[in-house]
Amino acid sequence: MIRVNEHFLKLRAGYLFPEIGRRVTAFAKTHPDASLIKLGIGDVTEPLPEAVCKAMHEAVREMGCRETFRGYGPEQGYEFLRKAIAENDFQARGAEVSADEIFISDGAKCDIGNLQEIFGLDNVVAVTDPVYPVYVDTNVMAGRTGPADDSGRYSGIVYMPCTPENNFVPDVPNEPADLIYLCYPNNPTGAVATRQQLKKWVDYALAHKAVILFDAAYEAFIQDETIPHSIYEIEGARKVAIESRSFSKTAGFTGVRCAFTVVPEEVSAYTADDKPVPLKALWNRRHCTKFNGVSYITQRGAEAVYSPQGRRQIRQIISVYMRNAEQMCRSLSRLGYTVYGGRNAPYVWLKTPNGMKSWDFFDLLLEKIHVVGTPGAGFGAAGEGFFRLSAFNHPNKIQEAMDRFASL
Repeated sequence: MIRVNEHFLKLRAGYLFPEIGRRVTAFAKTHPDASLIKLGIGDVTEPLPEAVCKAMHEAVREMGCRETFRGYGPEQGYEFLRKAIAENDFQARGAEVSADEIFISDGAKCDIGNLQEIFGLDNVVAVTDPVYPVYVDTNVMAGRTGPADDSGRYSGIVYMPCTPENNFVPDVPNEPADLIYLCYPNNPTGAVATRQQLKKWVDYALAHKAVILFDAAYEAFIQDETIPHSIYEIEGARKVAIESRSFSKTAGFTGVRCAFTVVPEEVSAYTADDKPVPLKALWNRRHCTKFNGVSYITQRGAEAVYSPQGRRQIRQIISVYMRNAEQMCRSLSRLGYTVYGGRNAPYVWLKTPNGMKSWDFFDLLLEKIHVVGTPGAGFGAAGEGFFRLSAFNHPNKIQEAMDRFASL
């Protein structure tokens, strides 16, 4: 008799963003004339940069000629892209990362979810709270947790509350943790971690022989020059950290799909008898076994991100989203909302008014002003009473959304 993986049955409800989509679809059916402004899911709205499109068109032409056609590429990614990433994203900032430590993939979300496969099921997982749901849900599916309590927290996970009091950057836990998920600039709060704060985490991981999975998908939105863009800017991080990034939010690749993960030579996990096992080889084996690589056309487009034209065009795109975030922060503050984020990240994290539950605030905005956001409770227990708005939209839509907030 075939049996189900019963760990899936522990999951509390539908994944956050499909649930938002379900509610929005139901509302649209009963209100066909409503003009919805979607500031919920972090999907981009600006088109692909011209430099990227040009490179992809050229790659399509190559694929249409017998002499330049390419079949299967290297699972780890083409050397031209890995080299460009190493030089521009890391070495240019003084971070020691080589091309052969970079693995090209179809999404940072996929990598973050898949990386847990190379770690034992008895590892203790630590996450910030609120948290990007993928970090928790994939570990629940794997069997590292017990059931969830009434607040949605799973036994077996160390939750580290991120609050206004700690600027949404928790201190290291008092209890041991083996697999630590950090995301800065943070989704959903928009907070950033300083060099000193990241150094504490690296020191903790070194002392406890832990591994940090560092999600840097939003590093390109950092405006403060004192904030690190990579955890590898921190001394010792190469021994304890794996970093993932994405082209989705910076170059508009949400519908194209390209990202990468860095696994340094030095980072290791340990066997039951305390023998170190380098993780790069394990991830390479997992990657080659379960993934056939990102298309040549896509990788040529990603390479163009690092050209002079690509850099200039992407800066322009990011400036659009950051001006949107600045406008939202300014407008909402004037209306009396308490707002966070929006300065080094494309998300605004606001406190719901009058102690309103976050899903109730979601329904209020949807029904009264036809604006879609993301309820903080969907990111974890500590997100209750907060709400996330995305800066990914056209500036005119942002202005209209703020005008609608003023009418509440």
